[in-house]
Amino acid sequence: MARSTSVANFMIDTCMTYILVTGSSRGIGAAAHKMLADRGVTVIGHQTRTGDPERIAADFSNPLAAQSLWEETLDRSGGNISAVVNNAGLFTPTPLDSSDIEWLDGWEDTLRINLTAAAQISRFAVRHWQSRDAGADGVRGRLVHVASRAAYRGDSPAHWHYAAAKGGMVAMHKTIARAYASEGIVSFAITPGFTDTSMAGDYLESRGGAGLLADIPLGRVATPEEIASIIAFCALDAPASMTGAVIDANGASYVR
Repeated sequence: MARSTSVANFMIDTCMTYILVTGSSRGIGAAAHKMLADRGVTVIGHQTRTGDPERIAADFSNPLAAQSLWEETLDRSGGNISAVVNNAGLFTPTPLDSSDIEWLDGWEDTLRINLTAAAQISRFAVRHWQSRDAGADGVRGRLVHVASRAAYRGDSPAHWHYAAAKGGMVAMHKTIARAYASEGIVSFAITPGFTDTSMAGDYLESRGGAGLLADIPLGRVATPEEIASIIAFCALDAPASMTGAVIDANGASYVR
């Protein structure tokens, strides 16, 4: 009987959990959305364009979009957000021989969507949690940043901007973890390698397809569900002492 009561109490507490997942309409974000919802979490999803009324539309190429998303997330959650998953991203090539303006536009769009918007939302979240009481575990809020192996290994010659943005995300994450751990605000980063999404599939094909798999000792790319399971762990289960951790998931294609 005691075991049943414990499980029931856990489910009640989890159902009161609201988590924002950016870029949740496809790929890793969609898998994370489903996995968290299956755990009983109320997921507030985000997508770039309108189309799904269950997700908030916000185009991060607009500097005002991150704040608009955050404010609507607060409204939907009743001001009770437990975790934020910064997953939204842009992955488009900008070749070195592009025109000067095309190269600069590609750089600025990629950094705004992949890094600046995540920084804005992280700032809003930290300030929100600073005004909240901590839970029984001493945690006030959790940030989960979906970065990339590119943060450490770099990327293709057409993806300087992507590698720079993901490297910046990891540095931002470590700064947040060190700055706010004493306040019960924890931060985790995940650095996937290639993942079986349409975005990665297009890239693999453009770079030779199966030839790239030879560089992955595991012999395959990750599935979105594998990365989602790490996201769910960080957002719900990871102990506070793990704050600041960067979790690799790349099939041993890059080890540190």
